[in-house]
Amino acid sequence: MTIQQRLYRLAGLDGRPHHVLDAPYESVEAATRAAQDWCNGQGLNCSIGQRAIGVEVLTSSGSWRTVGYPVNCLDLV
Repeated sequence: MTIQQRLYRLAGLDGRPHHVLDAPYESVEAATRAAQDWCNGQGLNCSIGQRAIGVEVLTSSGSWRTVGYPVNCLDLV
């Protein structure tokens, strides 16, 4: 049995790749950390619509499925 490494990405609430953080991540933790860092930095100057980020995983069928939302990115500042 082959263990397949998962691939993650960050997306906006519209389901499209995030406008700044469009990159592959090797773990949900790495993706979440990148989102939180951005939301606590550059993202502070963005609207809540731009700050709302979902973490997605690439499924074996080739589609993306949302697995979580970094909480601090959804906070209203």
